[in-house]
Amino acid sequence: MAKALLGYVGGSDPRLLAEMRRLQQRVQDLESELVRIQAEKDALQAAASHDSFVESIDAHQAEPALT
Repeated sequence: MAKALLGYVGGSDPRLLAEMRRLQQRVQDLESELVRIQAEKDALQAAASHDSFVESIDAHQAEPALT
């Protein structure tokens, strides 16, 4: 009965296995790209935060340096 449900006798279809391996590799590639892009985004946010901090300093109201 189980053989009739499967439709054939033998192991898994090699085409199905190859497709599954290809899809698993694609998922790994996309996960790696996601990690890379998130790291790049974090670096850009840190740089933008630093730039906005520097711009927030008002040089005209700053006290003169003591000499």
